[in-house]
Amino acid sequence: MWLLDQLSERHILDAQRNGEFDSLAGSGAPLKLDDDSFIPPELRVAWRILKNAGCLPPALQQRKDAIELNDLLRTIDREDSEYEAISKKLSLLELKLQQAGMSTDFLHGEYADKLLHKIDED
Repeated sequence: MWLLDQLSERHILDAQRNGEFDSLAGSGAPLKLDDDSFIPPELRVAWRILKNAGCLPPALQQRKDAIELNDLLRTIDREDSEYEAISKKLSLLELKLQQAGMSTDFLHGEYADKLLHKIDED
């Protein structure tokens, strides 16, 4: 072990013995670990920092934006002047998602309808 590692370990063990970690929030609760096994090891720290800052990868941000636009379209009357502009934005986002290889079935509710139909059958 390097000198810095040894010093760090010693300070941590001393703090544990003195009970300095006992009153921390979440003490004794299981850790909630994210599965980041699909992220290359050299990128995990950067992804964690971006995630903690509330940033999403571009494809997921586009998916989130598409869901928000879709929900907005459901609340607006078709005769509203904004309806066409929002619809065009949604179509463009849907095309970008499809070109990125993502399914856009979540926008059309087909899966939810099929699931509800399946539940009703049982």
